[in-house]
Amino acid sequence: MKTVSENACFGGVQSVHTHASRATGCDMTFGLFLPAEARDGPVPVLWYLSGLTCTHENAMTKAGAQGWAAEQGIALVFPDTSPRGDGVADDAAYDLGQGAGFYVNATQDPWAPHYRMWDYIADDLPRVLTANFPIDPDRQAITGHSMGGHGALTLAMSLPGRFTSVSAFAPICNPTASDWGRKQFTAYLGEDEATWAAHDASLLMRDRGFDGPVLIDTGTSDQFLDLLRPEALASACAERRQHATLRLQPGYDHSYFFISSFMEDHVSFHAEALYSG
Repeated sequence: MKTVSENACFGGVQSVHTHASRATGCDMTFGLFLPAEARDGPVPVLWYLSGLTCTHENAMTKAGAQGWAAEQGIALVFPDTSPRGDGVADDAAYDLGQGAGFYVNATQDPWAPHYRMWDYIADDLPRVLTANFPIDPDRQAITGHSMGGHGALTLAMSLPGRFTSVSAFAPICNPTASDWGRKQFTAYLGEDEATWAAHDASLLMRDRGFDGPVLIDTGTSDQFLDLLRPEALASACAERRQHATLRLQPGYDHSYFFISSFMEDHVSFHAEALYSG
């Protein structure tokens, strides 16, 4: 692992690191915020999964999360959204290839050799974090935006006991019924739609739910609302009677202005779950 940068931030340290990933077969970059409490021992961690076209840097510099995390004594992890490099398959479209890993393990060529973002987030990066930093593996929570919200929800429901709580900003809620999903799942996972269900938050909610609290915020002026399909997740939560808070925020769009406006709510939501457990 190589440290790219370290900066003092809200009494703690915001750093960026690269490492050779077993899961993706290439070098990966992630950001990590450690609060002041990490100097004395392991701290809880909140994962932030970013959306289409983003790197580790977007949320790290725009979401306004570090100040609220510092108040709660929580670490933040900002992974990249896909494998990258000259030898990694890509596509000219913004919503496929590098920057658009969709948090799945690809089974189809040319994506299969490197696009294993599920394994990267579920196994590879957690191993790196706990081996090298004062992170408490028994106190983890997860959030994300758009494609990252999709990833946060599907990972949380598929790894019972891993995360105390899950939240999302404008998540892609029903990708098997959306152009933000069907295109990518066909490319990465193949034509058999039965393999897609494991990566659809609305279907997973109906099938298994989540064993903790859920918070979802979506803006009513989100320019991608039809692609996000929040109504599908709301229906699934109602059918399952899931403990969840789903909010439509009047006038907000899909941008980081929206995310930063409600970041305090989300960090506080996760802090309550992380410390009460």
